Formats: sequence, structure tokens, C-alpha cells
Amino acid sequence: MDLKQLINDCKNNNRTAQEQLYRLYSPKLFAVCLKYSRNYTEAQDNLQDGFLIIFQKIEQFSFKGSFDGWLKRVMINNVLQQYRNQTFLSLVNEDVIDECEVEIDDEAISLEFLMKIIQELPDRYRLVFNLYVIDGFPHAEIAEMLSINIGTSKSNLARARMILKEKIEQYKNEETKSFPSAK
Repeated sequence: MDLKQLINDCKNNNRTAQEQLYRLYSPKLFAVCLKYSRNYTEAQDNLQDGFLIIFQKIEQFSFKGSFDGWLKRVMINNVLQQYRNQTFLSLVNEDVIDECEVEIDDEAISLEFLMKIIQELPDRYRLVFNLYVIDGFPHAEIAEMLSINIGTSKSNLARARMILKEKIEQYKNEETKSFPSAK
């Protein structure tokens, strides 16, 4: 069955087609949820909630643009809505901190470690970091999505980067203590 037929069947509330769509896209969309969630369990919940919304709104997909992109956007908006409902997006000092870059020049840092420290960021910092750095949204769009202003988005990104930089440096220091160089 081609994708267009699968989508049309989902629009007609065909449960078999919905299951097939879920099986086809859930691994990719779970990765999206994991980026924006605090932990694995929360990501699973966000995935399930997101698919319910996808099936409710699939009628809105008009075959203009990428279906993958539409799905991702619905899922990200769902996760962001969960956080908005928790009212965690309190305003922070609007002073924009110069963006500090997190440079990783050491291949010894694993992807698992990076994902772990990103998930440990405070919610507002994690969301802005993922939206800007990983998904490439501009600050203006992030500000609109999170109902904050652009300065807050930039400030949250800078603080996220500082926290990540500190954790990476701490990790590197602990690694060098664990493996002293042989002389």
C-alpha cells in the first residue's frame, strides 16, 4: 500500500491503516519525543498522546509538503503543549547572554552521554536547545511556539549551552582522574 492510500485510509478512520501508520512512524517520532521529554516514560506518554492528535487531525493534511515534516510538527507541538499546560515556562531575566558555543572536540564523549545531559536540562532550556540546535528553528519561531519573547529564547539557549559545557568539562575531568596518563 502506498503512503497516499495509507493516509486516505487513516482519514476514513480505518483502524488497520492507523496501526500500520503507527508502526511505520513511531520509531522516528519516538526519537522526537525523547529529545523533548524529561525521560523515557514521559516520551512514551507523549508519543501516545501525539498519535491520538495525529489521527484526529490527519484530515488537515492536504498532501502539500512532506508528510514526515507534518507528523514531526504535530508531535513537537503536542509535547510543547504538555509543557505549556504545566506552566513551567516562567519568565527569566531577559538579559541576553552572549551565546557560548559548546564544542566537542573529543570523540570519547558518547551520544548516550550527550542525550542524557540534554534530557537533564531544565525544561525550558531543553526545549529551546532542541528546537534551535537540533531542529534548526529560528528564535522568532521558538518564541512564538513557547509563548515567550525572542530575548528569553536566546537567553535560555545560552544558559543551556553553559550548563552543557560545564557538564562536559566535569565529565572530561572525571575521565582523566579515572585514567591517569602513564609516565
